[in-house]
Amino acid sequence: MLTFITAIIVFTALVVIHEFGHFIFARMAGIKVEEFAVGMGPKIWGYQGKETLYSIRAFPLGGFCKMLGEDESNQDPRAFNNKPVWRRLLVIVFGPIMNLVLAILIFSLTFAPITVIKQVIETAPAGRAGIVAGERIVEIQGSTVTEWDQIKPLVNQNAGKQTSVKLEKNGVIREVILTPETQEGTEGAVIGVVPSYGYQGFSIGNGLKTATTVSYQMIDYLGKLFVGKASTEEVVGPVGIIYYMSDAAKTGLLAVLSLTAFLSLNLFIVNLLPLPALDGGRLIFLIIEGIRRKPVDPQKEGFVHFVGFVLLMILSALIIYRDFIKFDVFKF
Repeated sequence: MLTFITAIIVFTALVVIHEFGHFIFARMAGIKVEEFAVGMGPKIWGYQGKETLYSIRAFPLGGFCKMLGEDESNQDPRAFNNKPVWRRLLVIVFGPIMNLVLAILIFSLTFAPITVIKQVIETAPAGRAGIVAGERIVEIQGSTVTEWDQIKPLVNQNAGKQTSVKLEKNGVIREVILTPETQEGTEGAVIGVVPSYGYQGFSIGNGLKTATTVSYQMIDYLGKLFVGKASTEEVVGPVGIIYYMSDAAKTGLLAVLSLTAFLSLNLFIVNLLPLPALDGGRLIFLIIEGIRRKPVDPQKEGFVHFVGFVLLMILSALIIYRDFIKFDVFKF
């Protein structure tokens, strides 16, 4: 249940952060925001600010930012439709940008393996020797160990030989004897331990580099998917996301953070696709308005977005149905 709750919280947070991007820039642009909601469905709690209703909805999936004049013509000078095109463009694009910023910030958190053991494979030499999770490797066959990268070479040097391994936990040091083994499918010798990961620092440069690399891979996949050169098996909906997030939660915080960054970057890219009902679709209409120097008929634009929304809902329903089968949800 805890892993399921983690998945819901992360999924909702990603959408709320996206909508907060619209909200904060709308306020900066002088646009009246009628409601900022967390969740969807019937309202279960609300607080009326000076002009904005802040609410919590019954279903903790997503959220929305309702701006005056966003979907209909309104004469109020603070309505979305009465602001210059460039301001409206920024309001729309700031939602996806918030998802991009979140992904970069998470990718900027640098983690590296440390000498503290997170998991021990019971059937491997370490498990048979009695090594347990939480112990820290401090010495292998007389060589001091301070970094995880030192362990692999020392294990390889002692492959097939009885090897002394000193471990520390809570200030107590003990020694075990084991024999590193070479197994099929592994590179070099192994003793059967999995490292913990420790926080090493914060680097925007690394965050930008990782976000750029992952974005390129996502865009490349979408391009291949569009021309039929990629399989749709990797496409999942909310059910699949919750499944993967639950799986990540069982692994640990680092896995949850990594998947959160990936999903946030995914929202950034998908929302900018030039499709009706998405932010990208709205941007197209604003660009057309900027070129023509007059707005598209609000009713026509609204109809296009409505049709796009219906088609997206149908597609989402199909994806959710496939997820139920793919992940055997009822059994899960």
